[in-house]
Amino acid sequence: MNPRSSLFLFPAALLLALLPCSVPCRAASESKADAKAGALLFRDKGCAHCHGQGGAGTKKAPSLVDIRKDKAWPPEKITEQILDGGDKMPPFRDSLSDDEIAQLVSYLRARHRPVAPPLPNGAEPPPPPGPGGP
Repeated sequence: MNPRSSLFLFPAALLLALLPCSVPCRAASESKADAKAGALLFRDKGCAHCHGQGGAGTKKAPSLVDIRKDKAWPPEKITEQILDGGDKMPPFRDSLSDDEIAQLVSYLRARHRPVAPPLPNGAEPPPPPGPGGP
């Protein structure tokens, strides 16, 4: 192997070695940002009204605390539930954007869920939209 080809191969090999880290690292930071945004949405869009603060559950709706560990609830099924509702849950298809739904799913699936800051002046979070919409 001649020295010139070594000079070319080393940077290329280094780039290839570092490339796999750059994608997951970026995805992890996006995922954290999405989970934080999802925490605010969970509080502000009425989810906490039924599912309780942090998704702890209430008499109105089940706990969502361990949903990320439940194999029966993959991200696609959580998304479908948010879009279409079910049982006592209203659909949020018309009141949430695709990005907001993805952020809520990211929040619900987060290993270490972020906590949304309290509402200003001790305000209460809104109830979820009724059958006629928000």
